[in-house]
Amino acid sequence: MGSFRPLAPPERKVGETDVPNWAIAIVAGIGVVALVIFLARRKSAAPPPARREPRRDDAPREHDYDAAPAYDASPEAAPVAALPRPPPPARHAPPIAAAPPPAAMAGGTGVAAEAVAEAQAVARRIRAEAEAAAAQFRNQAEQQASQARQRLENELREQRRRLATELEQEEKEQREKMLEIERRLARREAETQQQRQAVVVREKELEGEKTKLDQQTAAVKAKDEELAKKIAEEEQKLLNIAQLTAQEARDTVMKRFEEACQADLAKYLQKKEEERKDRAEELAQRIVGTAIQRCAVRYVSDSVVSVLDLPSDDMKGRIIGREGRNIRAIEKATGVDVIVDDTPGVIVISCFDAVRRETARRALEKLIADGRIHPTRVEELIEAEKKEIDEDIRQTGKKTCADLGLQKVHPQLQFLIGRLKYRTSYGQNVLEHSIEIAYIMSSICAELKLDPMIGKRCGLMHDIGKALTHELDGSHAVLGAEQARRFDEPRLVWNAIGAHHEDMPYETTYAVLTQVGDAISAGRPGARRDSVEQYIERLEKLEATATSFSGVTSAYAVQAGRELRVLVDADKMDDQMALMTARDIAKKIEDELTYPGEIKVTLIRERKVVEVAR
Repeated sequence: MGSFRPLAPPERKVGETDVPNWAIAIVAGIGVVALVIFLARRKSAAPPPARREPRRDDAPREHDYDAAPAYDASPEAAPVAALPRPPPPARHAPPIAAAPPPAAMAGGTGVAAEAVAEAQAVARRIRAEAEAAAAQFRNQAEQQASQARQRLENELREQRRRLATELEQEEKEQREKMLEIERRLARREAETQQQRQAVVVREKELEGEKTKLDQQTAAVKAKDEELAKKIAEEEQKLLNIAQLTAQEARDTVMKRFEEACQADLAKYLQKKEEERKDRAEELAQRIVGTAIQRCAVRYVSDSVVSVLDLPSDDMKGRIIGREGRNIRAIEKATGVDVIVDDTPGVIVISCFDAVRRETARRALEKLIADGRIHPTRVEELIEAEKKEIDEDIRQTGKKTCADLGLQKVHPQLQFLIGRLKYRTSYGQNVLEHSIEIAYIMSSICAELKLDPMIGKRCGLMHDIGKALTHELDGSHAVLGAEQARRFDEPRLVWNAIGAHHEDMPYETTYAVLTQVGDAISAGRPGARRDSVEQYIERLEKLEATATSFSGVTSAYAVQAGRELRVLVDADKMDDQMALMTARDIAKKIEDELTYPGEIKVTLIRERKVVEVAR
């Protein structure tokens, strides 16, 4: 640290001094005392005032001291207040009788002299006190200035010491960083040097290996040339012995090799084909069996007629109405046939459209319960029932999709699904059939590592075209595919709908599985039914198709038409021809006949040899 430099005195403004205010007040007090002494001397030297007789109405007046300024207790007024003040005259004093004598005047002069002396003594005392106070203030100011200077010197010394410490610490840190960087650079330089030496050593090793490889390559090349010469000599000797060219010998060897390979390949392929068939059949049986076991649905065989119970036979006449106007109004509004015969307590409603039949049945039940049966009432109830049926269809479709866990199904597709509740196929309810296929598809897709939800979607919607076949022309599979594509279903869904009866080409595995699920559901015993005439006609057509081939002696449809057994003449047909005939019969049945599920064709060819031993 350098030498201490004293602080410069602060700049003074104009009029400022080092004398404090109280010292100025003391000096002012001394001046006031002097002025009082001067006035007292002047008063003692003045002539007495003229005597005035008091008047009767004169009231006692207050002394002039009452008008004097109030006593000031401030430090500046302290010297003045310390002087003795003459007592004020008594109030209501009696009037002065006469002027004072000369002796009294002389006594007043002595009092004034004493007052002056006393005032001078007070002034000297006040001055001494002021000088002592000024000296004390000066000492205090000097002490405060010394303390301030000492404090500033201490602060500067502490700040200089702190800055020096910080600089030393920062310099130390920078030095350590530089040392760390130098050590790191030295370490990296050492590693680089080692790597460079390793690279040099490796280059030398590679040079040696390359020299060895060149030598070995040259030796191998020389051996190859020698072997090529020997092979050429041997080939020439073989050609001279076999009397064949090189190409002819090569072709002969390749032909024998191909024949041997083809025989082995045929055996291998036949073995693999048998294994694949066994494995595929076992897997298919397991998957289908699992799907069927996990899905158990009820079968409801619907018909084209509904029977309505009546409370009494008198209700038949009321339903018919006067001259048949009520029954004609019912048939006209609903499109059904109301059959009223001699059967007691019932009437029959007949119609191929289940929606119309259900509308008529509900309307007739309400008419019978209400008792008011006339054409106007009939029309009102039938219109109300049509709206209720539409709402029931809509709710059925929505509930079916929710039960299966299908989301984002268009409301129009939900309505078509609900309409399947009132459609039948071979006596099987189409909605129940579609729900069953949805569950079967879900099980099969889960077994085959496919998406079960897409399988459910394909299975539920595969027959939605049947809700439109009485309104539009075309196959129900194609109509259903068009509706699904129209309402933004995925391509694999509407392709499965259109291909489940081979009206469209298969594009995905889901299309094939939809056809499989349809066959499983339709092939269940009791799932579908035919009339007796249709059943007999179908069996006769099967047998006639089989007997139309030459060499067939007889044909029998067994197992309710699901298997066709064909007997052939063994003399007119060998085994190969029997195989081709069975395939042709199955093909002709597929092309010409309509049937649910599948039909198994079994062709039997046997030869009986009878010999009698005598």
